[in-house]
Amino acid sequence: MARILSGLMLVFLAAVASGADEPPLGRIEAPAFVVVDHGSGRVLAERNATDALEPASLTKLMTAYVVFEQLRTGTLKLTDEVRISHQAWRAPGSQTFLRERSMVPVAVLIQGMIVQSGNDASIALAERIAGTERVFADIMNVTANRLGMSATHFVNATGLPKSGHVSSAHDLAILASTILREYPEYYGYYSQRSFEWNDIKQYNRNHLLGHLEGVDGMKTGYTARAGYCIVASAKRGDMRLMVVVLGAHSAKARTRATRALLDYAFENYETHRLYAAGTPVVRADVANGTYRNVELGLTDDLYLTVHRGDAARLTSAAHISEALSAPLATADTVGEVRIQLDGETLATRPLHPLTAIEKGRWWNRLMNGDEAPQNVGQNPAASPNDTLTSNPH
Repeated sequence: MARILSGLMLVFLAAVASGADEPPLGRIEAPAFVVVDHGSGRVLAERNATDALEPASLTKLMTAYVVFEQLRTGTLKLTDEVRISHQAWRAPGSQTFLRERSMVPVAVLIQGMIVQSGNDASIALAERIAGTERVFADIMNVTANRLGMSATHFVNATGLPKSGHVSSAHDLAILASTILREYPEYYGYYSQRSFEWNDIKQYNRNHLLGHLEGVDGMKTGYTARAGYCIVASAKRGDMRLMVVVLGAHSAKARTRATRALLDYAFENYETHRLYAAGTPVVRADVANGTYRNVELGLTDDLYLTVHRGDAARLTSAAHISEALSAPLATADTVGEVRIQLDGETLATRPLHPLTAIEKGRWWNRLMNGDEAPQNVGQNPAASPNDTLTSNPH
């Protein structure tokens, strides 16, 4: 997973540095925003995306991420009962209306935190995991650093205004994509329109759900200092986008900005999965092995985002770096595949053997020398320094 996050960070930074394509900025009423393709990590539009700003309740994305980690390891269970402290009960701002000293299941607290944006639920979860909210904030910061969120520093689990509590549109987009990629089993919380607790029905504060095509998450935020903020996740067809808007001057301005960015990106770009992880890209000859050749592929899915209409002109070139000789492990890097558009390289990924090849005995080497080469698709068996070109579709 560290490899995936590292690759995502490189794509983000390269796109920001080169100046990602942008829609007309006059209609985007926010000081900072970013729109990113979830599959490829390509930045499709941005303004001040790396500036450290107050994130308000978007903070709860990280609070939830830490909770999901605890659930994954078994340290925490959805059915665990959490005692609501005085500190959680008295939290200002948005509420799940928890009663002090009551026992509340973790599953209810997660809904209170995500659906209703309850500060009381967020603090209760933080205290259950770390003992105090301050110690929990330390865990949040360690996690942010691990994910490469370089402009982020958390002071609390809620996003209530506090000096030094900051993040960026870029960092929050990384976090949102990571949540969906690593914890898809919990993503449904972000689409939940309402829930009921203590005979009080509470509604999701993300009013784009059900009102803007494809939006199925994730989180809104507001404080007087942070302005109106949102991380919106939307899918249309096979393409999913993450939009982060920070500091809008009103809820309507936040909605207009989110709609404009989503419409612009969906109308002008398309994303394709060119190769799935673990599927053959090319077959290469192997000397001295138990088999004469080996299939080479990628360890992660390869997605690419291009302007609409450009996908048909994409070509794929596999390059084998040197003559392959057994033994070979699946972790070995033996070449690379390059995706090009009209001669320009858009993506490069390392190739790895999809199966390990052991060193053969003398009779394996004798028999393999008599075998005819085999092909994968239209690509012939690869020799050192060969470049094998095909359409990746």
